[in-house]
Amino acid sequence: MIDFIFKALTAAPPLELFIIFFAKMVEVTIATLRNILINKGFRREGTILSFFEILLWTFVATRVILGIAEAPIKGIMYSIGFSCGIYLGSRIESYIAMGRVLIQAIISDESSAFLITNSLREKGYAVTAMDAYGRDSKKAMLMIFANRKGKEEIIGEIHKLDKCAMIITNDVTTLHGGTFANNKRLLKK
Repeated sequence: MIDFIFKALTAAPPLELFIIFFAKMVEVTIATLRNILINKGFRREGTILSFFEILLWTFVATRVILGIAEAPIKGIMYSIGFSCGIYLGSRIESYIAMGRVLIQAIISDESSAFLITNSLREKGYAVTAMDAYGRDSKKAMLMIFANRKGKEEIIGEIHKLDKCAMIITNDVTTLHGGTFANNKRLLKK
């Protein structure tokens, strides 16, 4: 039994196993980014990525399928590369943070809402303010459309001026009309 396991683990050269792992990880990272980009409305970028994804898949899958009976370790490395690619792709997407968000903030009082609105507008963000009514008191509600990359800055500014603010963020795939800060790039560096 131990001989079988040893033979299965050493049936392929380590360099070939590394190439299978690395290529599969890169391919799935690209696939993850492609899916996220297409869901966020970046169809052209997603289509370009799909070309490289399927190109890698063709070569890697062929390499694994043709030798899996003699070296099952190839399938294991392929699977590990797949899992690592999913994780890496989602981390990269979080880092580049493409797209826009709608941030809704429910502010506990009008004076804080006024301060927050002015502070965010001075920083170049478009803010819509409106009256709201909570369970026990009058509130203010702010709506801010922004790049995903800058959302933490906005949330931090809101919390700095009103620690009790309730903040909700939603991804936005379609935005028509209105005013929002054009000086903020969609993909910040």
